[in-house]
Amino acid sequence: MTVVMQERFDKILQIDQDLNRIQDLDILLERTLYYAREAVSADAGSIYIKDGDELEIRHSQNDTLQKKLPPGKKLIYSIFRVSINEKSISGFVASQGTHLNIPDMYNIPENRPYRFNTHFDNISGYKTVSSLTFPLKTNQGELLGVMQLLNAKGRHGKIVPFIKKDEPFVMHFASSVTVALQRARMTRTLLLRMIQMAELRDPKETGAHVNRVGSISCEIYEAWAIKHHLPKDQIEKEKDILRMAGMLHDVGKVGISDVILKKPGRFTNEEFIIMQSHTYIGARLFDNPESDLDIIARDIALRHHENWDGSGYPGKVSWQNDNMMEDKCSDPMEKPEGLKGEEIPFFARIVAIADVFDALSSKRVYKDAWTSEDVLDEVRKCRGSKFDPELVDIFFEIIPILRHLQEKYPDNE
Repeated sequence: MTVVMQERFDKILQIDQDLNRIQDLDILLERTLYYAREAVSADAGSIYIKDGDELEIRHSQNDTLQKKLPPGKKLIYSIFRVSINEKSISGFVASQGTHLNIPDMYNIPENRPYRFNTHFDNISGYKTVSSLTFPLKTNQGELLGVMQLLNAKGRHGKIVPFIKKDEPFVMHFASSVTVALQRARMTRTLLLRMIQMAELRDPKETGAHVNRVGSISCEIYEAWAIKHHLPKDQIEKEKDILRMAGMLHDVGKVGISDVILKKPGRFTNEEFIIMQSHTYIGARLFDNPESDLDIIARDIALRHHENWDGSGYPGKVSWQNDNMMEDKCSDPMEKPEGLKGEEIPFFARIVAIADVFDALSSKRVYKDAWTSEDVLDEVRKCRGSKFDPELVDIFFEIIPILRHLQEKYPDNE
């Protein structure tokens, strides 16, 4: 084995270790695409996940277009689906279970069944030249998705074809990545099953909503962390945990009576007090924490309804032996003093904004979706009262990204 090949396989082992630390599916897909592009010097790429008879784009990266954006801004890509058939490049790879190395996307031989769709190039001004597309399959042959790498960069940044010697390396990388993807998919499934229990009780608590809250929370955190110059490794680790913990913010609703959860009108004072108890019911699910995820999920479940000015709930409840919570909200006449400002756990402050933003933006059986302008006005109005002022400012800096995430996880009509 040559020195270069040895270095590459050593890199695979390092990547395997890094990816195996990631638990959330979307964070894993994002990092997988980054590592694959880095390994073969690809300027751009996309990753698709199989959904029935289609491939759904889940992540896209493009260094050239990203560099044209202002610092701190993220590239927003179109959300679309591709049929698994031979007409498109990714569909062909998925249907045939083989890889394609195309040196010139604009000069595909006529006898090939697939064609390159130039729509993205036309609207973005980006010129796609070379591509390397390969399936993501388990050891049992199950197709998980497709990864497509674009525009290999040679010396001085010149776009060149992907070399033949890259193919075994990329295919080995794809094989090792699928193990991590299977594990992350299983973790996501378990989280959604927990949430589905709450959804059975409360129709507001949908899988799409919690996915949006988790992903929106991550974007707010990442923008804040970059502004505060946090180390990249710390940002990636905490995004991974926050993505999952944010999804579990209202899991305590499993312990609330249907009479209250499904009541169409306004709550009485007594009913509202009972409804507030979903915060510490949810927190109790993470008693005896064994991981950072347990601790952060507990903080978020308990504190995402606290307000910056101290007017939220459940307030200054306490824990016995650092674990079990004392219920000081059982008497409707006794309301503990609310946490305020930085007393509220940081991630709970983030989820509070994400939850309200998405809830107001979404249509529910009991209400229509608010207009975009009305939603943003409400968030702005709550700056410094309900929400952390600094986080609200960051929220407004990344509105296009947050709208994109809402499109990525639409409600099922």
